[in-house]
Amino acid sequence: MGFNTYEFKHFVLLMFKKNVTMEKVYSVHCIQHVPYEGAGYIEKWAKDKGYTFSVSNIYEEGMQLPLVSDFEMLIVMGGPMGAYEEDVYPWLKREKKFVQEAIALGKIVVGICLGSQIIANVLGASVYPHKEKEIGWLPISFANKAAQSLFGSKDISPIVFQWHGDTFDLPHGANLLASSEICANQAFLYKETVVGLQFHLEVTEKSCTDILDNSQENIIEGKSAQSREFIRANTHNIPECNRMITNLLNKLTGI
Repeated sequence: MGFNTYEFKHFVLLMFKKNVTMEKVYSVHCIQHVPYEGAGYIEKWAKDKGYTFSVSNIYEEGMQLPLVSDFEMLIVMGGPMGAYEEDVYPWLKREKKFVQEAIALGKIVVGICLGSQIIANVLGASVYPHKEKEIGWLPISFANKAAQSLFGSKDISPIVFQWHGDTFDLPHGANLLASSEICANQAFLYKETVVGLQFHLEVTEKSCTDILDNSQENIIEGKSAQSREFIRANTHNIPECNRMITNLLNKLTGI
C-alpha cells in the first residue's frame, strides 16, 4: 500500500524533524551500466560524509555483485539501454533480482534514469519507449509542496538535466513526486526508502560532458530536446541540481 496524502506529508515532516545525535556510517554501492555514466555528485556526497563508496560495472563480463547485506544504500545509474532489453543485455535479469532483493530488505535504493526504470519494472510497472525524448535542461513540476520539500527545492518547477527516451507507469503503491509537460512520471517514492528519478540531479560538469561526448543520440531539436551546444552553455543549472540531490539523500539517510 502507498501513502495517502496525510501519511506522505507526515513522512516528509518526520524527515525534517528527525534529530540524529550520532550519524550512522553508511556503505553506498553503485551499479553502473556504461563507463561514461557514473554516480557524479552522489559519489562526492557519500565521500564528504565519510561513507564507504563502491561500484559494480555490471556491463563487464564476469563482474560479481556484492551481497546485499554489504551496503545500506544502493544507487542504480543510467544508461542508453532499455530496462526491457534483457535479450540484448542478459545481465539485466541478474540486476533486477539484485535490486528486488535490496528493496525487499528495506535498503535505501535510488534509481536515476535507466535506474528508475529498472526499479519501476521490479515493482511491477511497465517500461516502454516514450512518444518524445527529453534531452537537456528542462523543467519538472513537483506533485505537491510535500514532494518539493523532500528535495528542498526553492521552486515548484525547477530546471533539471534530462536525457531519456523511455518512460514507465507509476508502480502500484508508489507516490508520484514529479512530472513534466510531456512525461507524467518523472519521479516517485515507494514506501520510505525507494526513489526513482528520470532526471539527473547528480550531474556535474564532467558527467555532462561525458554524456555529450559519448552518446550516439541523434538529437532533433524541439520543445523537449536541446542541442549539444545549448546544453554545454547552460551548465549553470548544475549547482541547484546538486543541492536537490543532497537534500534528498540527507533525508533518506535521516540527516
